[in-house]
Amino acid sequence: MSTTVPPSSGVPGGSVPQDRLRRTRHVPGEVGAWVFILGDLAAFALLFGVWMYYRGMEPRLFADSQAEVHRSFGAINTLLLLTSSLCVVTAVRAVRAQMHRLAQAAIGLALVCAVGFLLDKVLEWTDLVANGHGPTTNNYFLYFFVLTGLHAFHVLIGMGILIALARLSGKPSLSEGQFSFVEGGACFWHMVDLIWVVLFALLYLMH
Repeated sequence: MSTTVPPSSGVPGGSVPQDRLRRTRHVPGEVGAWVFILGDLAAFALLFGVWMYYRGMEPRLFADSQAEVHRSFGAINTLLLLTSSLCVVTAVRAVRAQMHRLAQAAIGLALVCAVGFLLDKVLEWTDLVANGHGPTTNNYFLYFFVLTGLHAFHVLIGMGILIALARLSGKPSLSEGQFSFVEGGACFWHMVDLIWVVLFALLYLMH
């Protein structure tokens, strides 16, 4: 017989069963969250295709422009987002185990990484513009600023979701819908991380 954590959500049937919290082999989140995530991935995939098309049209210009971009900025941001994803994974596991303080601490660290990411990105943009490389310079920098700017906007959305997850993780118990939101929010943040890894490869590393 499965036990349930004390009801606190007011949802009929009480809180999420402990075996539901601990179960790992299931599709995380809600259907609506996955529709949003897959739609975002499709939109970025289209933009990646446009990037590859113009890169194929002007390979020398793209290669020369890429040499003006400091990889250290991109590498630091990659490490920050990978660390934040690890923290989010830890937080979801902590929620399942009813370890509220650990969950909140892990999400807090993920938020710190997100803030660091945005600060690093602003420093990079400022450095590029100061050296005469703005969105109107050429196609490389146009798509560089469009892609990284769109991704930064998703980081901001993700930060809002992480704040909501931090609040939920502090509750003594979660309803089924609340726990699905925690899982779906975590999946969204992993999507943000995945998109950046692809961007890092395309914008900073590809020759």
